[in-house]
Amino acid sequence: MENALFPNWPDVAPRLIAVGAGREPADLVIRNGIWVNVHSREALPGYSIAVAEGRIASVAADLSHAIGPQTEVIDAKGRYMLPGLCDAHMHIESGMLTPAEFARAVIPHGTTSMFTDPHEIANVLGLDGVRMMHDEALMQPVNIFTQMPSCAPSAPGLETTGMEITPEDVVEAMAWPGIVGLGEMMNFPGVAAADPKMLAEIAATQVAGKTVGGHYASPDLGSAFAAYVAGGPADDHEGTCEADAIARVRQGMRSMMRLGSAWYDVETQITAVTEKGLDPRNFILCTDDCHSGTLVNDGHMNRVVRHAISCGCDPLIAIQMATINTATHFGLEREIGSIAPGRRADVILTSDLTKLPIEQVFARGRLVAEDGKIRVDCPHLEWPDTARNTVHLGKDLTSSNFEIPAPDGANSVRANVIGVVENQAPTQALKADLPVRDGLVEGESGVCQIALVERHRATGGVTNAFVSGFGYTGNMAMASTVAHDSHHMIVVGTDRSQMALAANRLAEVGGGITIFRDGEELALVELPIAGLMSDSPATEVAAKAQKMVDAMQACGCQLNNAYMQHSLLALVVIPELRISDLGLVDVRSFQKIPLLEPQS
Repeated sequence: MENALFPNWPDVAPRLIAVGAGREPADLVIRNGIWVNVHSREALPGYSIAVAEGRIASVAADLSHAIGPQTEVIDAKGRYMLPGLCDAHMHIESGMLTPAEFARAVIPHGTTSMFTDPHEIANVLGLDGVRMMHDEALMQPVNIFTQMPSCAPSAPGLETTGMEITPEDVVEAMAWPGIVGLGEMMNFPGVAAADPKMLAEIAATQVAGKTVGGHYASPDLGSAFAAYVAGGPADDHEGTCEADAIARVRQGMRSMMRLGSAWYDVETQITAVTEKGLDPRNFILCTDDCHSGTLVNDGHMNRVVRHAISCGCDPLIAIQMATINTATHFGLEREIGSIAPGRRADVILTSDLTKLPIEQVFARGRLVAEDGKIRVDCPHLEWPDTARNTVHLGKDLTSSNFEIPAPDGANSVRANVIGVVENQAPTQALKADLPVRDGLVEGESGVCQIALVERHRATGGVTNAFVSGFGYTGNMAMASTVAHDSHHMIVVGTDRSQMALAANRLAEVGGGITIFRDGEELALVELPIAGLMSDSPATEVAAKAQKMVDAMQACGCQLNNAYMQHSLLALVVIPELRISDLGLVDVRSFQKIPLLEPQS
């Protein structure tokens, strides 16, 4: 496959130098703009940009000598010219879209570079799935860099994935043209304990001279954190407060502050820069997880930058955090992240540096979006049947599969309950006294049932537990084959028969999200590729996702973007309490715990 991310420099350099020296005309000149220089943190009026071979040849006040008969000239009309935005850590699958459709959705928002970790599909399809994501990423008109997933399973011994990633897989992937590093190292206890498999993956990445991504989801900033950093991870996006951000940069990591569809971790951490005055070059903005509705209706990295500015960050610093800081972190400062000679001509024109309307977007010297409309094609991979037939329950489920028997003679029981926290990835480990009816434990008072349904190997296995915080009422159930990171099927409901209906429906359509109430399907988002993504346009997926949100609200859930909380209930590397195919997991101790407390 042609490597669009890294073209042969000897083929490009002679003409780029000739245009920069004034010996040849440019392909494109953007003139009369305000140059947002992220190297010097300045906004310099009256500058022009000369582009050749998709790269910047020169930035100067007068580039009339670079304009020839065939040169395309764009008048910036005094607008700001800033680098294309970079998302430093994200999962394309969370958008419910393929790489092509994700690119189509975010290009009009000014995102021209993405650093993606396809560990969602890795859990379902293994290295083959990663290669499919990588290959479609290389086909796009913008820069989609792939990080090789590191942890499938994320917590060995506590979950069973569809496929596993091995150190040998990592070694192989490091030679692929679009791989820029190792995806987030979620098994932080394994790294701190010097687990040989984790260290082998890190070593393979370091030998290749690439970046090791971090994921340290623990409040312990003592010796365990020091051990984790010593093991090699170079960044972290799991911080939720100022102390987290400060600890990471003091220990030589980059602090990645995220604003996703449901993760609001910028405002609580950016005070490390705005109030404490720490060096902003070690802070990076990212999204982590954005679903299609957010992308279509609210934006992508432009949304994150605007949010950082609204939190008191200087606009030029916020732009640095979404451009040059990211490029430098991944060793790509000479390629992307700034408007300077030799870099790719990824440029945004905007009339306001604070409100950041994205008026024109150029990628590799080509106009790719204008006034919110995409102007280029985003080619699709031909996804094989093996990627479209991944939901295997082994049998039709009935309400009996979701029954939780009580101890003999019990009228009530004390249960361990997963507590959902609005706008955050962590959950709470709660306890609740629940009633027993006809020998079965029932939810009540805001506590409803959760089940993990095995869907990779057709075992017919169902793990049952309880969750609180969604606020559901009536006879309903919501099921999803997006269940980070093992991506079995998560079913949450107040009625066991509705839970069975929802689970069987997703097996019928090959994966996705559905909501049932009183036997009626209120919403369905089909995700036929690995049970995670749709290759339909983002606008269509977003419309179905909005019906899902509306249906959740109609069933009593008023949480912001509660679907994201739903999708993370099986993520056994983020505290405090999660569910897996092996049982209920206390992530504070990384041990399985019983659903029901022993009776005294």
